[in-house]
Amino acid sequence: MTEVVGCILAGGLARRMGGGDKGLIRLGGRLVLDHVLDRLKPQVSQIILNANGDPSRFAGHGLPVVADSIEGFAGPLAGVLAGLDWAHDNTDAQWVATAATDTPFFPADFVTRMLDGIKADGADMACAASGGRHHPVFGLWPVRLAADLRHALADEGIRKVDLWTARHKLAAVEFAGCPHDPFFNVNRPEDVEEAERIAAGIAA
Repeated sequence: MTEVVGCILAGGLARRMGGGDKGLIRLGGRLVLDHVLDRLKPQVSQIILNANGDPSRFAGHGLPVVADSIEGFAGPLAGVLAGLDWAHDNTDAQWVATAATDTPFFPADFVTRMLDGIKADGADMACAASGGRHHPVFGLWPVRLAADLRHALADEGIRKVDLWTARHKLAAVEFAGCPHDPFFNVNRPEDVEEAERIAAGIAA
């Protein structure tokens, strides 16, 4: 089995939720982060949490909390870099799979499908897609490109994921968007109600 480190990206500012951590919103009596962990744990060898600020708010989850090394809330690419650096320094893994902290329904075969997509296309990396949209926060990234990404972020000021991935061969792995979009995220207060409806449908 290919060793893959899972990195949950929780470094955003959650402006549309009024600030705070979207992963700490309650969904079905549990934290959204707990739902994400349930999905990701069986798919990877170990999990880290990329988050900025006081890490003690995640102490109950027993996960390594890794902050961005690029200052100023540089976006998801900074979280990807944090994951790549941690994997390089602490494991022999060649890959890091990233997942958003606010997306509780992503596929149970996400990592396997991403690995297969990279192999089939001879690609350097992969991102998920559904319903005609790419979801670059859900990606599989090679540890070997950590220095390349660091240069793009720190020296060139690149912040948009697609500007960096365009420099490499990217496999876009399509997932079915029915009966619900598996990458639906709890991004606004009104999304919580919709997430409850999706969760009820899955349970049924």
